[in-house]
Amino acid sequence: MAFRFILLFVIIAVVELYAFQAIKTLTKSKLILIAYVVISVAAIVFITYEIMKFDRSVGQTKTTLITLGLLLLVLLPKIVLTFVMLLEDVMRILMGTVTHFMGHNSDSFLPQRRKFVSQVALGLAAVPFLSLIYGMTIGKYNFKVIRQTLFFPDLPDAFDGFKITQISDIHSGSFDNEEKIRHAIDLINEQEADLLLFTGDIVNAKADEMHPWIDIFNGIKKYEHGKYSILGNHDYGAYLDWKSEKAKADNFDAIKDLHRQIDFKLLLNENVKIKKGTDEIALIGVENWGKHFGEFGDIHKASENLASEDFKILMSHDPSHWEYIVKSHPKNIQLTLSGHTHGMQFGIEIPGYFKWSLAQYMYKQWAGLYEEFGRYIYVNRGFGFHAYPGRVGIMPEITVFELKKGEKVA
Repeated sequence: MAFRFILLFVIIAVVELYAFQAIKTLTKSKLILIAYVVISVAAIVFITYEIMKFDRSVGQTKTTLITLGLLLLVLLPKIVLTFVMLLEDVMRILMGTVTHFMGHNSDSFLPQRRKFVSQVALGLAAVPFLSLIYGMTIGKYNFKVIRQTLFFPDLPDAFDGFKITQISDIHSGSFDNEEKIRHAIDLINEQEADLLLFTGDIVNAKADEMHPWIDIFNGIKKYEHGKYSILGNHDYGAYLDWKSEKAKADNFDAIKDLHRQIDFKLLLNENVKIKKGTDEIALIGVENWGKHFGEFGDIHKASENLASEDFKILMSHDPSHWEYIVKSHPKNIQLTLSGHTHGMQFGIEIPGYFKWSLAQYMYKQWAGLYEEFGRYIYVNRGFGFHAYPGRVGIMPEITVFELKKGEKVA
């Protein structure tokens, strides 16, 4: 543990030194340099203090959200600066070595730092700095409605054109703007859908995080075929230290009851039939099953009365469940709806052309639609946010699916 702290201290010291060198190359004003040092030290002290006093019995708070946002705001741009300045130092060493062995006289082995390089470094560092500020002020509530048309040859006739709205990862404990959440609820209500599905993480950890928002979420209109939900990994209270197992169990019961309070039918390793005329489809809801976040979901129990030829929609919070279990399950689950990844709340997306996020190095299916063996999974990018109090490039999402009978036209 001591070695990790020493290593972290060395890394931060190197980053701060290079960042200071970049500023110093651009200005000789002692006032500006002193102001920079004072602000940097103050930020480091504040961040260190907040990290050291983090209480796992309390969990994430508004202050911890601010702290992580500030940490990224301070650290990422300076890492960019350090990378550019390190490259310059490599070049300076190479040039100094060549000059030395060629016998040229010079007052210094290393050439002077170039102002232009520092300007480029600061320009590049401004990109993550401004992006993070945007993400914390605008991006986190920049809700997008994404529409998907899915074709299934075995879809029952009556469900041709059936529409489903999906939301995921509410994380109500992170909200700080009632007006923006009301706007999101209005967006949900504007979608002409037959069924509403919520795929887990109603809170960060504690049931009372949702209490200020219950009335607002009760503003979601009624749907002809109902509103259904499942649990996510954060709904089990696993990331807190509890005073007792009873306190943890009581919180879990209270979280499950939140779904009833906002008129959602919570599915716990079970299924229901959605009927239209004489046709029906099966809606399956499992508890959280994640390769790294608890395997509570039981797809076998949840689908035990279903046949492989039945048309099935599965709600499973963590997409790793699909990758490891569901996509090859003998019950032939045609469509799985997940969330969980948030797309890491940070990435680049050009719809239809390109998408990238650190999430893709952790999850094979991390945002959007994927297909294997003729079976689909859709990973919702999430409604809320957690840890980092913002979103950059990966926006909060409301998804609307239209199910169509037949083969997809190329």
